Amino acid sequence: MILYTPVAITDIYPNTSDLFENRTFIEHEGKLIAVDKNTDGSYKLIQLLSTDPQDFLNDNYCPGTVIN
Repeated sequence: MILYTPVAITDIYPNTSDLFENRTFIEHEGKLIAVDKNTDGSYKLIQLLSTDPQDFLNDNYCPGTVIN
């Protein structure tokens, strides 16, 4: 998507760094995943980073899955 506008990019996409302060990348069962750390110490899976299409068919890597 290309957005042509005279408005500054910070007006369109405000600073969202506080939304990602708990985000980290870990390796779980040999797969690289983006997770958010919960207050109880567990992790909530946000995104699977893989080039293997079969990894995305695995239910263990669905977004929202809690990893202890």
